[in-house]
Amino acid sequence: MADPAESAKKRILIADDEPSVLYCLRRVLGNRHNLIEAKDGQQAVVLAKEHRPDVIIMDMMMPVKDGLTACSEIRSNPLTSAIPIVMLTGVGYELNEKLAGAVGATRYVTKPFSPQELLNTIGSL
Repeated sequence: MADPAESAKKRILIADDEPSVLYCLRRVLGNRHNLIEAKDGQQAVVLAKEHRPDVIIMDMMMPVKDGLTACSEIRSNPLTSAIPIVMLTGVGYELNEKLAGAVGATRYVTKPFSPQELLNTIGSL
């Protein structure tokens, strides 16, 4: 029988190519949410269609397909277009924030991020 607490957890797709960031995200989010992991933007697009997570947290700079392109593709697909996307970046330039917004990102968080800031951002979605 399914655990009601497990089914109440948000399903979050995290996409980042840096093992240390994935580790940090697992530590911050893993106890409260069900996590799906992607190591690049292409994998994130595929997993978003397959799992339809409640929230996507995606790095802007990844191999194979960057986060901006992946975000745009997720937004253009009717199956995934409404999923909130939080873009992560190690560079806090105003231009990056505008680019993230232009491709449909819901929120923008600069690395390094505080765990509480990330939890608050997800909670608001």
